[in-house]
This record gives sequence, C-alpha cells and structure tokens, in this order.
Amino acid sequence: MTLLNDRAAGPDPTDALSSVPAAGSRRGTPPVGRLKFCYGPMDCGKSTLALQIDHNHARQGRRGLVLVRHDRSGAPQISSRIGLSRQAVEVGEDTDVRDLVRQEWARGQHVDYVVVDEAQFLSPGQVDQLAELADEVEIDVYCFGIATDFRSRLFPGAARLFELADELQPVQVEVLCWCGLPGRFNARVLDGEVVREGDTVVVADTEQSVVESSALAGFEAENATVRYQVLCRRHFRSGDLGPVTGRHGQLRLT
Repeated sequence: MTLLNDRAAGPDPTDALSSVPAAGSRRGTPPVGRLKFCYGPMDCGKSTLALQIDHNHARQGRRGLVLVRHDRSGAPQISSRIGLSRQAVEVGEDTDVRDLVRQEWARGQHVDYVVVDEAQFLSPGQVDQLAELADEVEIDVYCFGIATDFRSRLFPGAARLFELADELQPVQVEVLCWCGLPGRFNARVLDGEVVREGDTVVVADTEQSVVESSALAGFEAENATVRYQVLCRRHFRSGDLGPVTGRHGQLRLT
C-alpha cells in the first residue's frame, strides 16, 4: 500500500514547494514562440510599450529584431509621442519578414524575439509570416498597432492579427474623447470636418506626412491639412469634434 505522504512516490503536486516543470502546462510538447498583438487608439502608448518590451528583453541578454511599417516620423524608427525613439528596420509593401530574420542569421546573429510597431499596416500575408516565425522558428513576436482605420473598419493587417495571435491585449492607458468618455475611434479631420472617405493609409504627425498613395478622395495630399482626433463612438458617428478642434496636442498632418 502506498501512502499519500510517501516521498518515494514523487513530489506532491499540491505542495507549494514542489518543483514545476520549466515548460509549465506545455510539458511533453515542443516549445514554440508566441504571437501577441497589443492594440488601441492613438495616444494610448503603443509605441512606448513596444520600446519598453524591447528594452526589457535586451537587458536580459536576448537579441531582438525591431521592425516598423510607416512610423509617424516618416523615418525607419519607432518613435513615441513622449520623446522616446529607437532605430528600426522599415517593412516595405513586398518585404518578406522571414527574410529579415534570415539576413540576421547570415550575419551570425541569433534572433530571440521580434517587435513590430504600426503592425496594422502589414499585409495579411506578412502577418502569416510572423505566425510562421513563432511556430516554426520559436521566435516570440510582439505586434503593436491600431485596430481600426478612420472609417472604424479593421485594417487588413490588424484583422489577420485578431485571427492568428496567441494573445490579444488592449493597451490599458485610457484615451479620452473631448467629452470625457473613453475614446476608441481615430477620426480623420480635414478643415474642421470629419472625413469619411479616402485612402486608408495616411500617417505621420510631424512636419512631413507619409501618404501611401496619392488619391485622397478629391483633394491633393500636398495641399491638404489633415489631422486625427480620438473620439468616442457617439461623437465619431455624429462627427462632433467638440468646442475646440484645433487645440494643442492634436495630431496634425500637413
């Protein structure tokens, strides 16, 4: 007869001091990387979080690959509105992100994780490539971006991330509409009016804007003054920008 407290039978799994397998609940299965998507509206701190994740992993000796697609600065970097920035590799429309990892290998550099900012601008195929890196190469992939465009419709890249990511995490920093309610929608504003039609991709909030294509629904990009404003659903639907629409700190594209 075997007693429950017989240590020869192995550690008691209910004992708080019992050893836990390193793989946790995934024991017996090969380790894999994870694909995570952190999302939220403008000003919620996505780029700051991306830089923090990169910093935390790097200081533990892990080596990462930092990618970006259409940063607001117009440069190949991750830039935060609180003033932090880091050089990054720009992902082009036809870039195979797996090749970027292979290039690091060819230089003799190991890649433990990948950080992607402005991930909503990735193509669905590029998101599939990130999932492949997580599954087949066991690389942890952290994506950061906006879920919906100025029409309140999912970006194709964000939609694919919602379909494939192992973990979906809304960024917890609350962004407010002018009325004080939580802001979820990124309204595009032209000459004081909310714009409902036009290119999906018009980015940058600095001196030089980045426009992916030139057809901007009837106005020339180089002559247009465009900005973005975060609104609650009610005021996004009504197009109400509040009593002061040109206040300091709103995003401006010129």
